[in-house]
Amino acid sequence: MASKLSFFIAVAVLPAIVSVEATNFLVGEDDGWSLGVNFAEWAEGKQFKVGDTLVFQYKAVEHDVFSVSESDFNSCTAPVSIQHLLPDTYEITLTTPGRKWYICGKGNHCQSGMKLSIDVIAETDAPSPSPAGEEGNSAAVIAYPYGVIVLVASLAMVIMH
Repeated sequence: MASKLSFFIAVAVLPAIVSVEATNFLVGEDDGWSLGVNFAEWAEGKQFKVGDTLVFQYKAVEHDVFSVSESDFNSCTAPVSIQHLLPDTYEITLTTPGRKWYICGKGNHCQSGMKLSIDVIAETDAPSPSPAGEEGNSAAVIAYPYGVIVLVASLAMVIMH
């Protein structure tokens, strides 16, 4: 009986311990990483968490992506020492919390607004999930299944008792 109870407690608690599914953010949505996109506006209202991925899509002959410091972001300087991200689609997983900066180093693209600054939070810093269906929010996906698991586990414990 004790082993069955332990099993059901594990089933009920495990989803709370498991990390919430990460989100892939397509930078600039359908327009991708290109001129004419307001990246500050695109990022507004989105919650970037450790484990999420930024997907930059662009034509490599026309654009590039540099991960830069705040100073280089502000001056639109693409330093040689920073990793130059070359492919037409580049995915970067956000591995640490804090402010992140990205620019296009081609011509005057950065000065023309082709730059992105985001704040990345640790998953434990994330506020409660918003209602399902909000763009970029995968946290709400786990809320319903978790509730069902807890309910089923609770009922099973009552029935077995």
